Amino acid sequence: MSSSYDVIGNPSFFGRVWAEDYDSETELDPTPAVDFLAQLAGGRRTLELAIGTGRVGLPLAARGVPVEGVEGSELMAAKLAAKPGGSDVPVTIGDMADVPVSGRFALVYLVFNTIFNLVDVRRQADCFANVARVLEPDGAFVIETYVPAPSHFPDGKRVQALWADAESAAIEVYDVDLAAQRFVSQKVIFTADGIRLKPHAERYSFPGELDLMAERAGLRLAERYESWDRRPFTGSSPGHVSVYRPM
Repeated sequence: MSSSYDVIGNPSFFGRVWAEDYDSETELDPTPAVDFLAQLAGGRRTLELAIGTGRVGLPLAARGVPVEGVEGSELMAAKLAAKPGGSDVPVTIGDMADVPVSGRFALVYLVFNTIFNLVDVRRQADCFANVARVLEPDGAFVIETYVPAPSHFPDGKRVQALWADAESAAIEVYDVDLAAQRFVSQKVIFTADGIRLKPHAERYSFPGELDLMAERAGLRLAERYESWDRRPFTGSSPGHVSVYRPM
């Protein structure tokens, strides 16, 4: 029997729920990430896992980096392809944990907490192993995630007000399995036309867990920063950008 995690964590389901307004809801400046990744890529073959609508991949390609992508949602990939330059970025539809591509890459990367979209810890480990398989000997695997803070979810629950105006309001409700490090969240949007639900699921991992997955895959932590601007990572950092390289 399928669980809520299996359904909500499916990339096709994610695309059906989020693709239509994904760009407007993630209006994050990609420039710091693109600057960081372009320097690592050095103009060599690069792969973005869960490339989505191309928020990072398209401006990176515009820098002259040969970018390819893996994406689990055909709807998200179609959004990318419809953008200027999008049709020039090869995208493989498939599970990012499988890294279903051929050949070797100088750089593979996953941004915006997306490795946590793999809601099974074994699949997160598979992702590391399959990235190691396609990396050049001097290549790099870069991930960007938040640092989990279970204290934000007393008793595994949280309700958060997002906005309220004359025409709409929204809340986000979290149900967290603290032992399994997984959660289902539901963004509930109220408008005059009715109620819209936007569910999401994640399996969060702490930095040390990710380092262990990397080590078991034959990768080592080479660099870790708090953010794309290479701010030093500390015990109070809310997030991290980590660079892994083959041992």
